[in-house]
Amino acid sequence: MATTVASKCCMVFVTVPSREVAKAISQGLLKEKLAACINLIPGVTSFYEWEGKMEEDQELLMMIKSTENNFDGLSNFVKANHPYECVEIISADIDRGNPPYIEWVEKCCKK
Repeated sequence: MATTVASKCCMVFVTVPSREVAKAISQGLLKEKLAACINLIPGVTSFYEWEGKMEEDQELLMMIKSTENNFDGLSNFVKANHPYECVEIISADIDRGNPPYIEWVEKCCKK
């Protein structure tokens, strides 16, 4: 019996300014079946240059489990519901994973 399985799942990372923004985006993604699970990681300090100025912000990181097929819809939803002008939306493939979990993610993300 295989202990891992290849998948078409991905993790999408999005930074947000507040728990309220994260909650609203998460609820919408789940309702629209664009994601199966969203973890909210607090205490992220971001350093970056914006419009010629060095910035430092306290943010939260959303780790969103979804499928490759849902990435465009997920990205569009986040951009439409996020307060930032330039939203961080980056994706990494989930190459392998626990079969029941991968199957659950894929099932949750089907419309």
